[in-house]
Amino acid sequence: MNATHPQIPRIAFIGGGNMARSLIGGLIRNGAPAKAIGVSEPNAELRDALARDFALAAHADNAAAARNADVLVLAVKPQVMKIVCADLRDIAQARRPLVISIAAGIRIGQLDDWLGGGAAIVRAMPNTPALIGAGATGAHANARVTAAQREIAQSILGATGSMVWIGDEALMDTVTALSGSGPAYFFLLVEALEDAAVAQGLPRETARELALQTCLGAGRMLREDAAAPAELRRRVTSPGGTTQAALESFAASGFTAIVTRAVAAATQRGRELSRLLDE
Repeated sequence: MNATHPQIPRIAFIGGGNMARSLIGGLIRNGAPAKAIGVSEPNAELRDALARDFALAAHADNAAAARNADVLVLAVKPQVMKIVCADLRDIAQARRPLVISIAAGIRIGQLDDWLGGGAAIVRAMPNTPALIGAGATGAHANARVTAAQREIAQSILGATGSMVWIGDEALMDTVTALSGSGPAYFFLLVEALEDAAVAQGLPRETARELALQTCLGAGRMLREDAAAPAELRRRVTSPGGTTQAALESFAASGFTAIVTRAVAAATQRGRELSRLLDE
């Protein structure tokens, strides 16, 4: 974003938690002027920190932040989203901003109803590595989102890592299960690797360092090598070797089926949470 460009949108973040902070930081690092960004946050300590760290306008009131915005980024918890949208309904109807929601489980149709109808809405699911600029975000836009607004949404959501468009909104629950919840799966794997190595006699600090760097290095190989994950796995698996012994143990325990069931459970829970908000 060029700070002198007359078409830079005015962006209001509704909610100033960790994910909003990461997106704001990414935007400013990418050249967005702080004067084009506002935020509302009821917690005074968080609000003051945002104003201090990014030199932007921070408000206690949602309407004050949203009043002149071209883009509303709804970064509040799903449980309070209906109330927040009701407070912003008049502004949304009068200004017709692009609305970007990063709340898990809430469908575009629900947001549109709560905002009074006729809104251009992008439903997005970022994940916590966005906090360090290594996030993965999937997003779906409704039919009212213009090509120019899609570019704006991409610049905002892509400011903290990788961003992909999802053509079918029904698949957003799977995105949540894969990349939204996915970091926790890897944290669990590292925990298990560390504990297993300690059980074999390694000091915990050594086990943790080796597990962390192994996962980091494997992730970089996946990103930087053009080969498919299955091919990379084959390259490190010598017939009759230690890796093969471990992989055979994983297979005997139904590792692939375990992962499949876990992702399915998370997907189903996302659908359930959406239905609960309709009640």
